Amino acid sequence: MKTKTAALLTAMLSILPVAMSAQDKLFTLEDLNFGGTNYRKLLPKNIWCEWWGDQLVHTAVEECSLVDGKTGRETLLFTLDDINRWTGSSQDKSRYVHHLLNATFPYADQPLVAVGSRKSFMLVDFKRHEVVWQDSVSNQENGDWNKVSRATAYVRDHQLFVADSDGHERQLTTDGSREIVYGQSVHRDEFGITKGTFWSPDGQRLAFYRMDQSMVADYPQVDIFHREALHAPDKYPMAGETSHVVTVGVYDVQRAATVYLKTPAGSPLADSAQSSTPVYFTNIAWSPDNSTVYIFELNRDQNDCRLVAYDAVSGDRKAELYRETSDKYVEPLHPIVFLPWDSSKFIMQSQRDGYNHLYLYSADGRLLKQITAGQWVVMELLGFNSKTKSVIIASNEASPLQRNIYSVSISNGRRTPLDNRRGVHNAMLSATGSWMFDKYSEPSVPRCATLTSTQHPSPITLLEAADPWSDYQQPVFENGTIKAADGTTDLYYRMVKPHDFSPHKKYPTVVYVYGGSHAHLVDASWHWSSRSWETYMAQKGYIVFVLDNRGSENRGRDFEQATFRQLGQTEMQDQMRGVEFLRSLPYVDMQRLGVHGWSFGGFMTISLMLNYPDVFKVGVAGGPVIDWKWYEVMYGERYMDTPQQNPVGYAKSSLIDKAGRLKGRLQIITGYNDRTVVPQHCLSFLDACVKAGAQPDFYAYPGEEHNMRGHASVHLHERITRYFDDYLKGKSE
Repeated sequence: MKTKTAALLTAMLSILPVAMSAQDKLFTLEDLNFGGTNYRKLLPKNIWCEWWGDQLVHTAVEECSLVDGKTGRETLLFTLDDINRWTGSSQDKSRYVHHLLNATFPYADQPLVAVGSRKSFMLVDFKRHEVVWQDSVSNQENGDWNKVSRATAYVRDHQLFVADSDGHERQLTTDGSREIVYGQSVHRDEFGITKGTFWSPDGQRLAFYRMDQSMVADYPQVDIFHREALHAPDKYPMAGETSHVVTVGVYDVQRAATVYLKTPAGSPLADSAQSSTPVYFTNIAWSPDNSTVYIFELNRDQNDCRLVAYDAVSGDRKAELYRETSDKYVEPLHPIVFLPWDSSKFIMQSQRDGYNHLYLYSADGRLLKQITAGQWVVMELLGFNSKTKSVIIASNEASPLQRNIYSVSISNGRRTPLDNRRGVHNAMLSATGSWMFDKYSEPSVPRCATLTSTQHPSPITLLEAADPWSDYQQPVFENGTIKAADGTTDLYYRMVKPHDFSPHKKYPTVVYVYGGSHAHLVDASWHWSSRSWETYMAQKGYIVFVLDNRGSENRGRDFEQATFRQLGQTEMQDQMRGVEFLRSLPYVDMQRLGVHGWSFGGFMTISLMLNYPDVFKVGVAGGPVIDWKWYEVMYGERYMDTPQQNPVGYAKSSLIDKAGRLKGRLQIITGYNDRTVVPQHCLSFLDACVKAGAQPDFYAYPGEEHNMRGHASVHLHERITRYFDDYLKGKSE
C-alpha cells in the first residue's frame, strides 16, 4: 500500500510542475502585437454572421450555415467547394473564391449570396446552383454597388465610371487627376466622411464628390525605394492656408447626364479663388423617392452648420431645413435617416442640448420632437423595427464606459434595453429590425455573441469565448475614477500591474496617453480595453497608467470642447491630476515615471516632457504634432481656429520654442512617409533642439505612414520597450 501511495504521490508531483508552468507562460511581442506571428492565435474566438432578411447566416471560412433563432442550431446552406463548383472556377480561375467570410445576402426574398473573387463580384443562387449575375469590370477602385439596379460606380485612372447591370460602362469624367479627385472621400476624411459615391435608393442616380485641390500646396514626400529617390508629393492643406474646393455632382443612369448641385461652391467651373473660404459638404443622404439630395454644409470656421435639400434633377437648391451655430464649433457627423414606415419624417442627430441625441423632423424641416434626451450620448443609430415603430440605438446611458443597445419608441421615447446592460456591445440588425446579432465583451469576458428578438429580448448564446491567455502570466487590470483639474468632472483610468504585484514594492511607471478628440482609451470591454503592449510592459515589471482627459469622446459637447483654441493645455492639467494620483500610491516610483503616446498622444508626450521636465524622466513620442500650424485645415481649424485668428493659442501649444526645457530622455519616432502628421513636425523640432542644445533621440521607419503596418509594428514596440528598459527601468536618483 505504501509503495502504491508513494508511486501515486511521485506521479502527482511529476505532473504538478507541468500544470503550474502551463499557467506561467510569458508573452512575447509576436504573441501580443497585431503584426506578430502568433498574434491571431491569442485572440478570443470569434464568429462572423450576416443577415439574409430576418434569418441569420453564420459565415465561416469554408461554409455558410443558417442559424435557428430559437435554438441557435445551425443548418448547412453551402460550402466553399460548392460555391467554386457552381461558379465554374475550375474552368475560369479568376472566379475562384478563397473564403466565405465576406459573403453577404443582399435580397431578403431570394436565395442569392454575393461573393467576390480575384477579378469579379458574383451573385450565386444557392438553390439553383448557378451564377445569376456577375460584375467583371477590371481595374476598378472605390467600387460602390447598388443592389437594386445592380449598377456599380468606381474609379479608374482618376476618372469616375458607372457600369450598369449588363456591364455597359460609361465614363463620367475626363479631367480627373491627382489634383482633380472624383468619387473618393474628401475633406481628409473629417466630418464622418468615409467614401465619395452615394447611390439613390433605386440605384438610378449617383451623387458623388469632386474635389479640386490644384490650388493646395504639395508636401514633398520622398519615395526612397528606387535607385534614385523619387519625389512623391502629397496635397496637404495646412491650417490657415489655401484649401481645396469640393462640389457635388449627380449622375442620372437613365438619362446618362450629370448635373452639379448649386451649392455655395457652385459648379466645378467656378472661380477657384473662392477656395480661400471653402464650404465643407458632408453626410450626403437621399430622399426615399430618389428626387432629393440632402447635405450638411459647414462654413470654414465650422461654427455655422446648415442642412440643405437639393433637387436631384436640376441641381437647384430647394430649401434650408435646419441651421445650428456655436461660439466654438458644430461638427455634423451623421446623415439624416428617413423613417422606413413614413417617408415624410426623418431623424437627425445633434449635440445642440449638450449631448448627441436624436430629433424627429418633418420633410419640410419642422421639428416634431426630441426623441432621446439625458446626460449621455447616442453613439450610433443602428436601424429601425418597423413593426414596433421604434429606432434601435447604441448609447452609453448605463455608464460612460459602456456601449449598450436600446429600442426607442418614436411615439413616446420609451427606451427598452436589448442586452445585459454591461460591457461594450456591437449589434447588427436584421432586415426588418426584428432580430439582433450582438457581439460584446466585458472586463472579464473576452467575447460573447448572442441572437435575440428586438421586440421580446430573450438572447440565446451563439459564442462564449474562452480566455485565450489562460496559460500565460496575466497582469492585474484595474479601473477607477479621479477628478479632473476642474475639481468636479469624473475622469476614468485604467491601471495595469505586474501579475505578481506587491504593494510593498516600488515600480517604474509609464503614463500612456492619447488625449485627443474622437477617441477614448478606457471602457468596460475586455481588460478595460487595455492595449496588448501594456501587458508586455507589466510582464517586464512596469505599471502602466491610462487616463481619458477632457477633450476625449462620448462625454458630451462641453467635455469635448473644453480644449477649444488651446490644444494640449486642459489635457495636460487633467493628466497631471493623474500624476498626483500616482504620487499618492506608495508602490509608484515617482523617480522612475515615463510617458508614451502616438499622434495626438505624441504631441501630449512631448508637451508633458517639456512643461513638466522634473516629473517625467523618459518619454517616447510617436508621430507627434509639434506645432498645429503644420497640421491640416479641417481638424486643426476646428479646434484651434486659424493661426491668424488665434496666434496666442498656437504659440501656447507650439513645442518649438520649448525645446530647451528638455531634461529627461526623449525618443521621437515617425513614419518617414507620414501623410497625417507630416515629417516637418519632427524635423522642425529636431532643428529647435539643435539650436537649444537639447539632445532627443530620433528614429524613422522608411516607407511607413502614420502607423506602422505589419511586422514593422512588432519592431516598433520592441524599440519603445527597450527605450524604457534602457533609461527608466534601472534609473534611480
